[in-house]
Amino acid sequence: MNFPIEVVREKFPALSLTDKGRRRIYLDTPAGTQVPQAVADAVSRCLLTTNANLGGFFETTIAAQQIVDDAHAAMADFLGAASPQEIIIGANMTTLTYHMSRTLGRTMKPGDEIILTRMDHEGNVSPWLQLAEDLGLVVRWLAFDEQSWQIEEAALAALLTDRTRLVALNYASNLTGSINRVKALTRIARQAGALVYVDAVQFAPHGLIDVRDLGCDFLACSAYKFFGPHMGIVWGRLDVIDALTPYKCRCSSNALPERFELGTPQIELMAGLSAAIDYFAELGAAASEDGSRRARIGKSFEISTAYENRLTKKLIDGLSAISGLTIHGITDPARFGERVPTVSFTVDGIVPETIVRQMNAENIFLWSGHNYAWEIVHQLGIPAEHGVVRIGIAHYNTAAEIDETLESVHRVIAMLRQERL
Repeated sequence: MNFPIEVVREKFPALSLTDKGRRRIYLDTPAGTQVPQAVADAVSRCLLTTNANLGGFFETTIAAQQIVDDAHAAMADFLGAASPQEIIIGANMTTLTYHMSRTLGRTMKPGDEIILTRMDHEGNVSPWLQLAEDLGLVVRWLAFDEQSWQIEEAALAALLTDRTRLVALNYASNLTGSINRVKALTRIARQAGALVYVDAVQFAPHGLIDVRDLGCDFLACSAYKFFGPHMGIVWGRLDVIDALTPYKCRCSSNALPERFELGTPQIELMAGLSAAIDYFAELGAAASEDGSRRARIGKSFEISTAYENRLTKKLIDGLSAISGLTIHGITDPARFGERVPTVSFTVDGIVPETIVRQMNAENIFLWSGHNYAWEIVHQLGIPAEHGVVRIGIAHYNTAAEIDETLESVHRVIAMLRQERL
């Protein structure tokens, strides 16, 4: 079926905003997406009608607890979890990963080993690096292959030992866009007796996640990257998290997932989280999927991924025509199933920020810099202080927006080169 782009765009009020009569083109999505009206309405409705703390016996506290329960159930459907008990919701992915790293540190001892990749966002690197410093752990670094742009199974297998306790890896890169073969990598790590912690922040807006099929032990994502509010989620396999003792208040609940969710929850944001997931389900229903919410979510990704891939091809084809421009990531259309629609590039002799500033002035929103992909830029030899130009597509973008963006890239680069003469 044709992707219902106009119907989708009508659901996002921000897409119709202008600045002094100038349209906005949102290509900043790897750093955060816009939200449907339904998400904003859910947050507002919670604050105005069910604003209470949890644990009481009056109407608003009972309703607030239902919002919390609904959010955990919605995320379980979104990730394919066995139970809402496996869903831990908190401030953001980085904060939750720090919390989980310290909890897992209680099971480790000096000399134990952890494997970190050169492909990960710093939110899945620094928590483990600092844990290693605290506990005297050995850190083994896993580089990505600069031909495939992925973590290769053989490279992981070569690093594993009988002292490996944890492998932290990402599902998709926030700089190159490459998708790793997480299921295969997880199988190798688990066979060696290691736990696997997956950062799926960049993959979650673009593909259906099935945590049970992946076989990993933990998977983290961020709601504000998939059209929801600013909060993070960690899925943990039930038998693994039930055996852990997190840092928490002495008198707080020992139940799951409450023992990992510190303090008063962000109840209004949980209302928005459920609405974001229901947005995916509604998109799937509009594509004639009338099964479970999980099935409808799956259908929404089926149609949106195909649409995003068409926009990605248009973008990459246009960028590839510019001399001196290097795309850092997969460019073969036959392999677009192995990448998300995040495209980063550099241009010989031009600092990325100068390109981005010019395009931002034209109300084309995108980013420059290392974007917390600290290890990637160092492996590729890109100056961290400059980084890359990063363009990120969401399924609410249009072909016309990509055309306009490409025209701007061509024109801005030509202008900057002329200024250098």
